[in-house]
Amino acid sequence: MSAKVNRFLKSAALIWALLFAVCLPTQADEFRPALLEIVERDGGWVDVTWKVPMRSDKVLAVKPVLPDFLEAIGPGSGRRVPGAWIQTSSYRAGDNVLNGSTLSVEGLASIPVDVLVRITLKDETEHSTILRSSSNSFTIPEIATNKQLAFSYLRMGTIHILEGYDHLLFLLALLLIVSGFRKLLWTITAFTLAHSITLGLATLGMVNVPSAPTEAVISLSILFLAAEIIRLRAGDKPLTANYPWVVAFSFGLIHGLGFAGALSEIGVPQNAVPLALVMFNVGVEIGQIAFVSVVAGLIALTKRYIMPSHEFSGKLVPYVIGAVAAFWTVERTLSFL
Repeated sequence: MSAKVNRFLKSAALIWALLFAVCLPTQADEFRPALLEIVERDGGWVDVTWKVPMRSDKVLAVKPVLPDFLEAIGPGSGRRVPGAWIQTSSYRAGDNVLNGSTLSVEGLASIPVDVLVRITLKDETEHSTILRSSSNSFTIPEIATNKQLAFSYLRMGTIHILEGYDHLLFLLALLLIVSGFRKLLWTITAFTLAHSITLGLATLGMVNVPSAPTEAVISLSILFLAAEIIRLRAGDKPLTANYPWVVAFSFGLIHGLGFAGALSEIGVPQNAVPLALVMFNVGVEIGQIAFVSVVAGLIALTKRYIMPSHEFSGKLVPYVIGAVAAFWTVERTLSFL
């Protein structure tokens, strides 16, 4: 490999690492989408709650488009809450029902925001989905099926982990410490088992921990791993290098509480809690496996063709990871003090 090509590849690797990390502070697992909640009541009444984020004291220019047969009763009411505007309205559906009708959200093509949709029908059937620019409409099923519900929560779990940048950064740090396929497999398994436990306990209401301190501890877990990488490259034998599954399991319990916070935002249908919980967790695992597989491959290629292991993970990446994690820790701590 020529010196010119070698320099180019090294530069590309540095740019890849910096871009990955610099983009994170503004998006770190802040599962704060817009929320459209629709409740169908007896007598043809439909209550609608629309919560839309605010940026720079301006409400995002997105709005729900409801079925045409819904007739607004009065102007509704609105109030401002930290970071969002909430509008509540009541509608009359007459003899119509929501089953089979379609709703959508305008403005998603130009504004990158997700919209959580939660629908409760008068027979107590519940539906949840996520709308975004690539899929900005949802048709309420005529008859709810377990297959539809399972796929919906599988999709939402996968989306959440792939947009949960602090969880992904934690996994990246683990990948930079753990060597060997067998040890990596045990480490990821320990992390999966731990967050599955607390996700289930929190969703079932058996554990209740405030989300803000939880998110702060998650960022601290990333900061801890960044320091562990630096110690390892300096020739020490840190705890994570010797017992990675212990560290992964311990912090995985906290990360599971973060997943539970996202799931509580989405809502879980009371008539299908086990199915929704299991499929959301499966979705999380699919996204996690995809991320680990891709990044492990990139790291292996980088170490083999671009720069040695100690240069790649000892001189740049842990410091960037630590800086991002420190920023998140301060930001999240200040949010609840």
